[in-house]
Amino acid sequence: MRDELLYEMQNAFPLTPRPFAALAERLGSSEEEVLDSVRKLKEEKIIRQTSAIFDTKRLGYHSSLVAFRVPEERIEEAAEIINSHPGVSHNYLRNHDFNIWFTLAVPPESCLGLEGTVERLKALTRAEEAIILPTLKMFKISVKLDTTGKQSKKEKVHKREFKPIRMKAKHYAVIRELQKDLPIVSEPFADAVRRLNMSYDELFSIAGELKEAGVMRRYASILNHRKAGFTANAMSVWKVPEEQAEELGRQIAEFRAVSHCYLRPSYPNWPYNLFAMVHATSQEACDGVIEEIAKETGLTEYGKLYSTREFKKQRLVYFDPAFDEWERQDA
Repeated sequence: MRDELLYEMQNAFPLTPRPFAALAERLGSSEEEVLDSVRKLKEEKIIRQTSAIFDTKRLGYHSSLVAFRVPEERIEEAAEIINSHPGVSHNYLRNHDFNIWFTLAVPPESCLGLEGTVERLKALTRAEEAIILPTLKMFKISVKLDTTGKQSKKEKVHKREFKPIRMKAKHYAVIRELQKDLPIVSEPFADAVRRLNMSYDELFSIAGELKEAGVMRRYASILNHRKAGFTANAMSVWKVPEEQAEELGRQIAEFRAVSHCYLRPSYPNWPYNLFAMVHATSQEACDGVIEEIAKETGLTEYGKLYSTREFKKQRLVYFDPAFDEWERQDA
């Protein structure tokens, strides 16, 4: 049941008053058995967090993938400085001259803005070179590891149509609650309902509105890839002709092992414009997926950047006063 439970929690976590009972019903188990299993998975750090995943840009934040080239002797210090920024959710050491790769988001009211924040981090870390790689086109974002081993190699990636939404105070209040890690108890949303002074129906109705508008991508568990058995991940980068980018991006996104697929800008010192994150149970398996992508697409100019160390990985906390504090502190 454990592998199926992990897959369900990544894929379609139920937003109901008693979600673990709903999961138990799907899996032919009992609520108490599911709660016990989830507690163990959390204790073993296989499950990192269960919460809502929001679309940063739809909340007005400016974000980008950023790469720094930092001398080896300053890597530890640089990583610590980068991690101190509250808008850094992921930070990895990768096997490339551009060795520190992180995602950075800043709120709309940021005084520095995205580029200014990168410049300040570059100065503080004394990075020798930096590239900013914002998303130009997203083909896929869906970290759903196949813990069951039963899923097909390919999956259809459907383009979603979103409904317009007029954000009100109650929407922001719900976002603040749903971004918190879910307690592993029978009624885990009870405290949120009480703090919001809402009924369950109203809470889940607003969550539904946020999802239909694309503000909330989904509510799900995020796993520690390595502890879940996916010991290798490679950021595969591809040099794709501009006129083929749309077609090839969608084709690559259909590989189930690909969790993220984006079109990004290229530069004289960085020729790759299509990024596809690949997860597998070994480096050999990762290499196999990338070779299969190359064979199917006919692309010959590409690279594989393996993460050799994880400096930071956590959900972004929206509307956090820590953003203002960081800018004031390092002004």
